Amino acid sequence: MKSVRPSEPNNLYYIIGIDEAGRGPLAGPMVVAGVMLAVKNRNKEKKIFASIRDSKKLTAKKRGGWLKFIKNHEQISFARVIISPAVIDRINIHQAALLGAERVYKKLLAETARQNHPKIITRLDGGLRLKNADFKTIIKGDEKIPVIAAASIVAKTCRDRLMLGWHKKYPQYGFDKHKGYGTLRHRIALRRFGACQIHRRSFTLL
Repeated sequence: MKSVRPSEPNNLYYIIGIDEAGRGPLAGPMVVAGVMLAVKNRNKEKKIFASIRDSKKLTAKKRGGWLKFIKNHEQISFARVIISPAVIDRINIHQAALLGAERVYKKLLAETARQNHPKIITRLDGGLRLKNADFKTIIKGDEKIPVIAAASIVAKTCRDRLMLGWHKKYPQYGFDKHKGYGTLRHRIALRRFGACQIHRRSFTLL
C-alpha cells in the first residue's frame, strides 16, 4: 500500500472507494481493493478521475494505464487483499467479499490515524458492507462513482495478473484467456483434467 503524503493533512477529506474482482469465477482468488483520495475539496474526485470507467469496460492496456496513474498520484493511496479459494470454500463467497472489504478498509484507515477527527467518506460497490463504520453502498457503484471505479481497476488488474501466473502452472485450463470464469473452454478442460489446486470446490464446476 502506498502512503499519501499530504501537505496540509488537517484540511483534507479522505474519500474511500472499495470494490472486488473475482466473485463469479470457478477458479482463482478473489481480490478486494480500496482506493483513497486525500483532497481539500471533496468535489475534486471527478476531476482527478476524469474519464475513468468501470474496469470491465476498459481494455487491459487502459486498466494498466490507470493503475500506473493511481500508483504515482501523490493524493491517492490504495490497498489490496487477496482471498484464497480455500477461504472462499470455507466461509462462502459473500462472506469472503465482506472479509476482504473489512481488511482493505482497515489498511486505508490506518493512513488517517494520525489525524484528529479525520473527515472520511466511504463508498462500497454492490453488496459490500462494513462493521462499525459509516459508509454507503451503491449498486453498480463501479459505473457511477469514480473512486469505486478506480478500486475496481486495482482489483481486476491484480487478479488478472495472479491468474496469468497460475496459467503458467496449469496451462491446460486456459486461465490466461478466461481468468477462471466458467466459459465453455474452461468447463471442457474441467471434464478432461478435473479440478486443480485453485478451483473453488464449493462452486458447481460442471
